[in-house]
Amino acid sequence: MSYKAMIFDIDGTLLDTEQAVLTSLQHTLYRSTGHLYSFEELHFALGIPGYDALQRLNITDIGRVLSLWDYYYSQYSCTTKVFENVSELLDALKESNILLGIVTSKTREEYHRDFLPYSISNYFTYSICADDTTLHKPNPEPLLAMVKQLQVAPNEVLYVGDTKYDMECAEKAGVYSALATWGCKHPESIKCNWKLTNPNDLLFIN
Repeated sequence: MSYKAMIFDIDGTLLDTEQAVLTSLQHTLYRSTGHLYSFEELHFALGIPGYDALQRLNITDIGRVLSLWDYYYSQYSCTTKVFENVSELLDALKESNILLGIVTSKTREEYHRDFLPYSISNYFTYSICADDTTLHKPNPEPLLAMVKQLQVAPNEVLYVGDTKYDMECAEKAGVYSALATWGCKHPESIKCNWKLTNPNDLLFIN
């Protein structure tokens, strides 16, 4: 394996949060606007900061609606689980002395609340959250901040995510990209270096 570092997204890559995210957003919007959005209409919100998603939905009182979304998310967080084979993969990467990091669209508060309770969070010393940078995915700024933190060259890094935003961020940052198809909608339309069908596929690419 030729990569010195592997950087991971969280939602849809390490954790299966789709049900919790979309159901809580659907309820939040219905409560706030009276309109019942379908999951298909809301899929775009997976992989970008909540603030950005609400802006795209033309929500004006974003602070209040974000707080409501957080409340509903807490009601559905019990549906979240670690994807199969992720723990085994992280064990193997640690044994291979691969540097492991997180670049996520979660805020630091959400990272602590929604990710740290899971035991897999112990594998990650390095993390970049939405409030650590001015610009967000698909802009390369979050990944470039992680590359700087790890003190590695971009061409020594592989970024693993489940959305087009993740893959575009990787391309713009000059790092290699791997699409986690187990958490992805319409993977056939997304450009990347690797398409993974199982987390353990990462052990066999170089």
